[in-house]
Amino acid sequence: MNLNFKISNYSNLYIFFLLLALIKFFFSTTNLYAKGFNINNVEISTKFEINFNKEDVLDEGFEIAFNKLINTILKSSDLRTINKVSLNEIKSMIETFSIKEEKFINQVYYVNLDVTFNKKQIFDLLEKRNIFPSLPIKNKIFLLPIIIDENKNELFIFSNNFILNNINQDSQSNELLEYVLPSEDLEDLKLIKDNIQNIENYDFSKIINKYFLNDYVITLLFQGSDQLRVLSKINFNNKKFIDNKTFTNLNFVTMENQNKLIQIIKTTYEDQWKLINQINTSIKLPLTISIENNESLKISKFEKTLTEIDLIYDFNINKFDHKKIIYKVIFNGSPDNFFTTMANFGYQFVFKDQVWVLR
Repeated sequence: MNLNFKISNYSNLYIFFLLLALIKFFFSTTNLYAKGFNINNVEISTKFEINFNKEDVLDEGFEIAFNKLINTILKSSDLRTINKVSLNEIKSMIETFSIKEEKFINQVYYVNLDVTFNKKQIFDLLEKRNIFPSLPIKNKIFLLPIIIDENKNELFIFSNNFILNNINQDSQSNELLEYVLPSEDLEDLKLIKDNIQNIENYDFSKIINKYFLNDYVITLLFQGSDQLRVLSKINFNNKKFIDNKTFTNLNFVTMENQNKLIQIIKTTYEDQWKLINQINTSIKLPLTISIENNESLKISKFEKTLTEIDLIYDFNINKFDHKKIIYKVIFNGSPDNFFTTMANFGYQFVFKDQVWVLR
């Protein structure tokens, strides 16, 4: 009788733990996939006419949102290879969308959309076309543009400098870089003038250090009689790059040509930043990770962290019981990169029985 009672108790206890594990499996997270790409505040307007169709307006919004996303995560050289994606294909990659606002004013229909694209499907689309996307990481950088008139041996920093005056105008939502510009400082001006003969080799550290930003660009524009040479000294993530461009037969006195040059310069810096943050989606590293089943807060936090890391291609619960939950995580990168990334979020792992155990 006592034996049967003990067996019954152990059976009930096992069922309890199994139910607890099932509850955690179904309710610990609403989506066991890495987060989507969110494109917010997509604005569309169209005349309200007899043939007005709200679905057509939304379709236009989806295309605009997709183009914004692609312009954010791809270098300019890759954009030309992704310009033939059908509307149906775009819509198939949308996870959710919401209408934030819609209104009719003077027979015109206005709508504001938020659209979320499935990151995994976006990456798959680009990988099929042999394109590697970049992490959409925004960054604030210091920019010091200097115009050198080689004919008159003069330079312009704070006055008559169209780069300084206009580079932050008309910024696009898909741009990742925000430019911090130098404030007018007579000491800095004297320092640069004193080094004008060796300005290409001058390191500008005395000026750069005043702005407490790790990333910066020094843009030197050498203006001659019939050409303009733009030398950019770029420092991103402690990696240095040099970009040299020469323009001939262009009159940079006109506002139109000045704006064209500014856009070329900004695209160059955006591309370099995207190259630094490029994801090799062809690398899909599978990792098996175990977490104790009785640590609900740790489980919830871990899953939330996985959804916030863009290099996580996919993850799901592979197995569970009353003791532990086993996750299968697919990572776009090397093992060292994964553990470094996770360490930044405060996670440490130990390898045991072919499984990475979360401490």
